[in-house]
Amino acid sequence: MELISHVRRLQVLDSIAACGSFSGAADALQMTQSAVSQHVATLERAMDLPLIERGTRPVQLTDAGFALVRHARALIARIGNAEQELGEITGRRHGRLRLGSFPTALATFVPAALARFQRQHADVSLTVIDDHLQRLLPRLDDGELDLAIVYDHPALPEVSSRHHDRVHLLDDAFQAVLPRGHRLARSGHDVSLTDLADQTWVGGGPASAWFRIVRHTCRAAGFDPRVALTTDDNVAVQAFAAAGLGVAVIPGLAIAHALPHVEVRPIRGLAPVRRIWAARPRDPFCPAAARAMIDTLQLTVTSGAAARGQERQG
Repeated sequence: MELISHVRRLQVLDSIAACGSFSGAADALQMTQSAVSQHVATLERAMDLPLIERGTRPVQLTDAGFALVRHARALIARIGNAEQELGEITGRRHGRLRLGSFPTALATFVPAALARFQRQHADVSLTVIDDHLQRLLPRLDDGELDLAIVYDHPALPEVSSRHHDRVHLLDDAFQAVLPRGHRLARSGHDVSLTDLADQTWVGGGPASAWFRIVRHTCRAAGFDPRVALTTDDNVAVQAFAAAGLGVAVIPGLAIAHALPHVEVRPIRGLAPVRRIWAARPRDPFCPAAARAMIDTLQLTVTSGAAARGQERQG
């Protein structure tokens, strides 16, 4: 069977899977429902397999249909990207940028970068996608994103092993979060990880990227944190600490807006640090919008660091 001649039909099948109906796919693709049905029938004949479960509401794909769509999505995205790039090169389309980011970056330095970018590049269609690191990387690989703000650390080998073009933005040092009145908070000094070794911890789950970094560094310091409460919500981590339920070590960006009744302390000595990057698919052609956003992110991060330095000096 030859699939390359069926790209449009694969797009129709993907739209049916996303919309759950032939009529929804027809609306999304701006074609008639009859044309959608014909595309599916032609594809099923070519594959010699049923791809749709007839009589189900919403419409479900068969196992073969799901397998086909899973592989087709990356192909459809790549072709769409090619059309967009050609349109930009020839001037027939405005620039487009689909930017993905993890939540704590979106809550800190990214908004200022977006505002600056839109002032300078008002003709670019900008879409921002909020997702976690584990989902941003495959979405970048599959062509769903043009640029992603990601982070890495030796505890996350699956990140550094991916082949992306990356530009360094900043290093994010983790901070200790203590209940107000905690004996380590009363000292007014920085804390070390070993100071926290005998404490009850608030941490993330086993698959949590940020907490894998914390656990990796604690083990390098000679202990495993004793986690009693688990959450990947940074606000909840702070709330648990504020209630006196434990201590935590979380990324500096995550504690930029600290809750009342917590004390935040820098970590002296061995401390977890994640490196934050702007990453894009490895490709000799870098769209102008992506280049401009990378420059804007670097400028925003640099000017923010300079402003914080002046505040400390003042």
